Amino acid sequence: MTANEMPPMATPRVAAGALFFNNEGHVLLVRPSYKNHWDIPGGYVEPGESPRAACVREIEEELGLTTAVGPMLVVDWAPAEHEGDKLLFIFDAGSLNTEQEQAIRFADGELTEWRYVAVGDLERYGPPRLTRRLRAAVAARYSGNAVYAEHGNAL
Repeated sequence: MTANEMPPMATPRVAAGALFFNNEGHVLLVRPSYKNHWDIPGGYVEPGESPRAACVREIEEELGLTTAVGPMLVVDWAPAEHEGDKLLFIFDAGSLNTEQEQAIRFADGELTEWRYVAVGDLERYGPPRLTRRLRAAVAARYSGNAVYAEHGNAL
């Protein structure tokens, strides 16, 4: 089979994000300067970069923190109307201690603030599919089983 005979293949954009928690089980959300809603720290995977490596890099770029991330919690097939096909990975980043929280710096200007949000209040901070994705990730963390989702709905 030649290159011209190959069937079309998906070429999704790939992004990775970190799910941080506080001692009360609240999720750390950040406010991007370029979005109308809150999100989790993270961003697009660069060519040749793994989703996990992208997540660690984005934490450092966005929050100024150097930290390891734990297991993958969810991978979400989440195509967007104006962006095409997307695969979104969320990794468990554990809890930040007081020293780490105080060290958060928005060095690149992408983010304007951060806060912890109760899981039951997530819908007030982002679009429904983001809320569904985050809830799926929280459930995966507590069950110990990573999940696959589509449009934020765990399957």
